[in-house]
Amino acid sequence: MAPAAVELGEIFSAAGHELSLVGGPVRDAFLGRTSADLDFATSATPDETQRLLARWGDAHWDIGKEFGTIGARRFARGAGDGDGEPAGDVVVEVTTYRSDSYDPDSRKPVVAFGDTLDGDLSRRDFTVNAMAVRLPDLTFVDPFGGLTDLAEQVLRTPIEPERSFDDDPLRMLRAARFAAQLGFTVEPATRAAIDAMAGRLEIVSAERVQAELSKLLCADRPRAGLQVLVDTGMADHVLPELPALRLEIDEHHRHKDVYEHSLIVLDQAIAQETGPDGAVPGPDLVLRLAALLHDIGKPATRRFEPGGGVSFHHHEVVGAKMTAKRLRALKYEKQVVKDVSRLVELHLRFHGYGDGAWTDSAVRRYVTDAGPLLERLHRLTRADCTTRNRRKAKRLADAYTDLEERIARLREQEEIDSIRPDLDGTQIMEILGVGPGPVVGQAYRHLLGLRMEHGPLGAERAAAELQSWWAGRQD
Repeated sequence: MAPAAVELGEIFSAAGHELSLVGGPVRDAFLGRTSADLDFATSATPDETQRLLARWGDAHWDIGKEFGTIGARRFARGAGDGDGEPAGDVVVEVTTYRSDSYDPDSRKPVVAFGDTLDGDLSRRDFTVNAMAVRLPDLTFVDPFGGLTDLAEQVLRTPIEPERSFDDDPLRMLRAARFAAQLGFTVEPATRAAIDAMAGRLEIVSAERVQAELSKLLCADRPRAGLQVLVDTGMADHVLPELPALRLEIDEHHRHKDVYEHSLIVLDQAIAQETGPDGAVPGPDLVLRLAALLHDIGKPATRRFEPGGGVSFHHHEVVGAKMTAKRLRALKYEKQVVKDVSRLVELHLRFHGYGDGAWTDSAVRRYVTDAGPLLERLHRLTRADCTTRNRRKAKRLADAYTDLEERIARLREQEEIDSIRPDLDGTQIMEILGVGPGPVVGQAYRHLLGLRMEHGPLGAERAAAELQSWWAGRQD
């Protein structure tokens, strides 16, 4: 038990209040995992908790006070003070015993404070998160059999699942998230309730849905959580583009199962993430979202061609627009929306490389269009190869390796990652004798095109090319 937890227990006990470590930290202790943050439940009111934490910590906050939660941080004491306190900041959140439920017509939970630990534990999402340790005497509390479920690796609600999910529908999404994070399965009665009540997710705010989806995707086993989302019908309400990928397989098997393909691409993209010092440190939310959504434009663009073929022309363009629309609806920040949709748009660009016939100009445009997303695009493109034909897979991998080597050679020769024309806007205006205006932008784009096509020109040749372009416009 963290010394800070016991110390807080003594502080609250001396003030006449109960305090217990609850939820994830208790569960993780049994799993042999450490928790960065410590979550507590208390009989103290939020105001009383705030006074006690203000004395204990170096900083405290009340942003969750309306829900009964007060947070505090104790800063690191150097390398440790010799009494067992670990080096590093200690962050705690203490919540007054409570129960909450949804008004049928509201997206926000209604909070009611409770007066017992068992009552507080009963309102938690699953039994494995409804265990506690009373402080400071370290008494283990498990009124709903969470330890047994933890051993059996199952997710079960502490109370009737229908009542639990009616109180807070987001708990259904947490079942998918914990399937991804812990590898646990959802027990039958809980699963049946999710199947029947998935539509209740419609009342949950987009921000809360987004937070759960992001945690699911950044977990160790996102495929398992996504399968729960789709198989229970929850995805129909929070990410409908995913189940839409389950295109019916025609009798001649003229195209892949796009849903299964997308899950494989996600697995393969995750396998290419790097450590903290690498090009794409994992878990990378942008790469994982792009891998999952890269083909969502296929259902809308599928066409059966004469002779038995199936086409998905321009699905990357359609998919990029669909991706941006869905991520905006889920309230993702603008940069995430921009980056993921751009990767979806670019994910097929490499397939024009094929036989390695790209010019240096085409390679420059590939790098420029990808910009800071290039390393992610490398990984997405490689992950998108799911063919079982080993010869074809090797040919594609070798072609992409060749492209990466060409990019590396061009980087040695020129500043390929930040290509600019050889003349800037001021120089263009001086040479042409014009002031600011549309013509400067047109000239800039002309010189950029030449730079892409021919590589660095040098100021003298660029000036000559600019004057030739300008003379042609005057004719």
